[in-house]
Amino acid sequence: MSDDIHNVDPLILARNLIRCRSVTPADDGALGILQERLEALGFAVKRYQFGDVGNLYARLGKAAPNFCFAGHTDVVPAGKTDDWDDDPFGAQVRDGMLWGRGAADMKGAIAAFIAAAQRFIAQTSPLPGSISLLITGDEEGVAVDGTKRVLQVLADEGEMISHCLVGEPSNPQNLGDEIKNGRRGSLNGIITVDGQQGHVAYPERAQNPIPPLIEIINRLYARLLDDGGDGFQPSNLEVTSIDVDNPAHNIIPSAASARFNIRFNVSHTGEQLCEWIRQEADTEEHDHNCTVKLDLNIMGEAFLTPPGTFTTILQNAVEEITGHRPKLTTGGGTSDARFIKDFAPVAEFGLAGASMHKVNEHVPVSDIDDLSEIYERVLEHYFEEFMVVKKPVVHS
Repeated sequence: MSDDIHNVDPLILARNLIRCRSVTPADDGALGILQERLEALGFAVKRYQFGDVGNLYARLGKAAPNFCFAGHTDVVPAGKTDDWDDDPFGAQVRDGMLWGRGAADMKGAIAAFIAAAQRFIAQTSPLPGSISLLITGDEEGVAVDGTKRVLQVLADEGEMISHCLVGEPSNPQNLGDEIKNGRRGSLNGIITVDGQQGHVAYPERAQNPIPPLIEIINRLYARLLDDGGDGFQPSNLEVTSIDVDNPAHNIIPSAASARFNIRFNVSHTGEQLCEWIRQEADTEEHDHNCTVKLDLNIMGEAFLTPPGTFTTILQNAVEEITGHRPKLTTGGGTSDARFIKDFAPVAEFGLAGASMHKVNEHVPVSDIDDLSEIYERVLEHYFEEFMVVKKPVVHS
């Protein structure tokens, strides 16, 4: 399927992108499609390859402000193809829906933005400021060689982003539900207690690692991290597995481990939580005369883009097209916005995410069209607001 690269149809572009089997970190031509479209619109396009991950940064204009749209062309695996009603990479349109892996998360949003940018550029001359896109192939993976790395390279090259909108599927059910203006942080941890294997009938000849592990877990659960606030729900710790690798009833295991995750708000930093966990582990190590090993990884820090002009522009644009004013939220998982927030104010708004990562992922075709109109309104209102030149005050 082809379309006029100078007059972008968001549905056609979304279907072409979905047909690329870009399961992390594969690209399968997705970035090439975007490069062709963007260069035809006058964007200067750079490709950044880090390891197996391809990335793209495109910019039209050289002046500030620079409004950046961020997203990803990589998708999660489709799973068992037989479980799908159609080929997961076939991009079928039926019953008013676009079906396929990445329709919601988030090839549909990328197509909608490029179509919006094309229309905005066509009716706006000269272009006020700059429009850019930062597209990665690593968001659904380990997120090391994608947005995080490209942002640092861009900063080293002197590139400045004024504000950024990430096209993640921010709406739980319907287009217009929510805008994400922040995210909770995420901390993954593994606690391993080393003991000494032995027969259960002779516990004095062994050292059971399970009791001290349970004590550490109880210590972690005993603390109320916070009550929420500032737009955030309360932080929470969840133990996700406890493993001893011991199928026998009459053997004390040699080691026991537990995995956990903490989703935390701006009341904490990842390092503060790590230090607390280390202290609790040290206490149990001393009390039980055992060895405790910790593997702690901060996956992202909590952040909040305070309500203000930028978020109001987004809310107004959504309300103008959908008739609903979206609420600002910080719930859900993590996204590449956790990296962008160190470089520019950032928020997230895209399609409805009810079917993302599921079999038969789909979005209404009408939502793609509406989202493109929303993005166009965002560009109009953004440059109207931030390109106002104030006259200097002259003192006599």
